[in-house]
Amino acid sequence: MPATLPLDADERAAWLRLATARGLKPVALRALLGAFGLPQNVLAQAFAAIATVAGAEAARAALAPPAPDFAAQREALEAWCAARGNTLVTLADPAYPARLLTMPDPPPLLYVQGRLALLHARSIAVVGSRSATPQALEDAGRFAQAFAASGIAVVSGLALGVDGAAHRGALGETGGTVAVIGTGADRVYPPAHHALAAQIAEYGAIASEWPLGTPARSANFPQRNRVIAALVEGVVVVEAAMRSGSLITARLANEMGRDVFALPGSIHAPLTRGCHALIKQGAQLVETPEEVLASLGVIQPQPRAGAAPERTRNPAAATAAASAMPPTAALKLPPAPESQPASHPASGVEAQRLLDALGHAPATLEILAARTDMAESALQAALLQLELAGSLHALPGGWFVRAIPR
Repeated sequence: MPATLPLDADERAAWLRLATARGLKPVALRALLGAFGLPQNVLAQAFAAIATVAGAEAARAALAPPAPDFAAQREALEAWCAARGNTLVTLADPAYPARLLTMPDPPPLLYVQGRLALLHARSIAVVGSRSATPQALEDAGRFAQAFAASGIAVVSGLALGVDGAAHRGALGETGGTVAVIGTGADRVYPPAHHALAAQIAEYGAIASEWPLGTPARSANFPQRNRVIAALVEGVVVVEAAMRSGSLITARLANEMGRDVFALPGSIHAPLTRGCHALIKQGAQLVETPEEVLASLGVIQPQPRAGAAPERTRNPAAATAAASAMPPTAALKLPPAPESQPASHPASGVEAQRLLDALGHAPATLEILAARTDMAESALQAALLQLELAGSLHALPGGWFVRAIPR
């Protein structure tokens, strides 16, 4: 990776002024930088010269007085750049990620916390539903861990659900993980991911194109998704409804010539319909992370000589992606007392919680215990209640599956 270009305070201020100029589109800014060089040169031009290159609207935006809070923004930027691990990367910087330059509107500034080199590494995006099912969380973590263990960086958006599971799965592996966020780099959204964001900043990278202090706004996230799509070689959609930001990421990735992969699921599950739509449109149906890696030509690590082969596990097993699940999801079956009733009636709340945890894929008693943290007696009672109600079926081998509505 090329070394970053050192900037003094005045140069950073010029970049900040143009990057935050209201009405100055990234395409116009790129044209002005191409014509005049650095931002301070652009700001020194006459209105007519700028209008000739990028139009009158761009000239008015570029030469307009800075916003009233610009001095405060500049001061905040200097403090942020002085903090350990923070890097401001400009569009003219040799360290600017080359893949982003293929975009028609690359961000003029990138605020990066952590390992800037990861933005230059081979990478795969793992995205999906914010309200993901337990199965999707397990799959996202398992796929991300396999990718990162093969030296491929896992990119996602730090959102709840699949994004968070993907980041957790990749943390600690060779490839690492990159979070592309839709807020300023000094903010964390959602707030529940403060601890996760701190881990990613320490061991991976967080990247934002938004000025410091920018709060979460719905319009920012499609913009964030285009950066994710541009940064990677392929996008894996784990679970998505028909109206999902993940489908935006997949569409943008396809338009940029990136590969799109989708995990199939039950035809009865609303959160798999987006994946099925992508498959119908030409996305590659994948069932294992190895299929994705092979499609991208990634050489996968071989098991060590003499090492015992790993047992084949059903993809629904909760242990397949323990790193993708929050710590509270660890299996916690209480020790059986010497004398314990066979079961007790399950409440409707417990039964519904168990049905939600079952999702639309088969699961064992152990998997459901890990997902719900229910005591074994309550779990058995809820299973019996749901089976008698016709809401689920018991399968051979100790598996349970949701009943298909008629």
